[in-house]
Amino acid sequence: MPGRRVECGTLTRPLVTGKSALGTIDIAYALVRRTDETRPARNTVMVNPGGPGAPAIVDASWYSSATASLQADHDLLLIDPRGTGVSTPVSCGLDAAEAFMISRAELRRGSADCAKALGPRAEGYTSAATADDFNAVRQKLGIAKVVLYGHSYGTYLLPIYAERHPQTVQSMVLSGAYPIHFDPLGRPSAEALRKTFRRICERSRACDGNAVLRDLSRVTARLRVKPLDIAVTAGGRPRTVVFTEDKLANLLTYSASSSVGSAPQDPSMIGSMPALIHKAARGDMGALRDYLAPMFQAAADSVGMGDLGQGTAVFCNDYPRVWSVNAPLHVRWRQHNRLLGQAGKRDFWPFSVRGYAEGQADSADLCIEWPAKGTARPYVSTGKFPDVPTLVVSGDLDSNTAAGNSRLAAAQFPRAEFLSVPNTGHVAEADSTGCALGLVTDFIRDEKLGDTSCLGAIPSIKVEPVGR
Repeated sequence: MPGRRVECGTLTRPLVTGKSALGTIDIAYALVRRTDETRPARNTVMVNPGGPGAPAIVDASWYSSATASLQADHDLLLIDPRGTGVSTPVSCGLDAAEAFMISRAELRRGSADCAKALGPRAEGYTSAATADDFNAVRQKLGIAKVVLYGHSYGTYLLPIYAERHPQTVQSMVLSGAYPIHFDPLGRPSAEALRKTFRRICERSRACDGNAVLRDLSRVTARLRVKPLDIAVTAGGRPRTVVFTEDKLANLLTYSASSSVGSAPQDPSMIGSMPALIHKAARGDMGALRDYLAPMFQAAADSVGMGDLGQGTAVFCNDYPRVWSVNAPLHVRWRQHNRLLGQAGKRDFWPFSVRGYAEGQADSADLCIEWPAKGTARPYVSTGKFPDVPTLVVSGDLDSNTAAGNSRLAAAQFPRAEFLSVPNTGHVAEADSTGCALGLVTDFIRDEKLGDTSCLGAIPSIKVEPVGR
């Protein structure tokens, strides 16, 4: 980092505590020192960018820039979670780009095959183990307390760190948050998606949000009967991606929410969708196909460039589920299907219950074939978190880590403040004005939320007008 001294190193840790036969893993870290080293650091900010599966060290420049206002007297600690980046990266053969294109059934099988490839070592990839790694690095560096700053999955991981090592936490900022015990079927995200369409239509005056949702209901019904075939070229050969209702749910919940607000006047996926959905509801699926084709072609061109091993192991080990992990597969399916049948249809509209639930990127049925033997059990929180200043930040157009989930995340902590950032998605600090990021860094310094009047200057995003 220009003008800043960086200390890099590794720490060897057991893959699974108490099971030395499974070997060890090296945890890599980079400590970016404050610019004024003539005085002790005021705080050390320990970050996690999310995932699960995202390394932190590669993002050192972004984090250094994002916390520039703190650099004189704050150190910055970046640790690559076990199995990522330069912390003994793990691979299980589940290709990230391929996962974007295959069917849900194929993705379930891919997750199960991932567990087989990892074998008994799969037990080592949990949020609790990663949290303990982070604490071991903190101890090695002689840091008394840390400020936790997490994005997305980092808002799941770092509270687990805080729960396990409460005496080491100075304060917390959780951006794009969800609680440790969340709804595996994604009801808060479905609600947030409905609100997103209503908000972007109202603010842009380019569409009617309720009409868009009615159109979307027609499109999802059509996709349940006849999926959309999208032609791509993979390895020099033609290939067809079958675009189903659950893929549309996944796309709108996750991809369309990413970085919304970073360039509000440029075309965006969520801003393009009302017009595309309007056409598709009236029989013109070609416009939607043409919009999606380059995205899936990019995925086809990226096969072999990323593996989901660490992320899959973490959420299949840790995350809540609606079946018993000790039950055989047929009983798991019976338990899962029973819950789907009992779920309220209104909670998932304009999707079907199954269509939206199976669009969840990291839960619902995705890990139903994950083995009970040789892997970890879902994480169980004690609910005891340190009583420290906590800021939970949520973009009001974020359907990935929805505001409903973020509020539940805030409710976990004794002294949490909740900040809703208008016209932003996942995550809010991407806003074009710098308002959200400034509020975050001020909170890290002052341990309280300051003047939020700058939120009113964040512009609404561009929305393609809906024709008649």
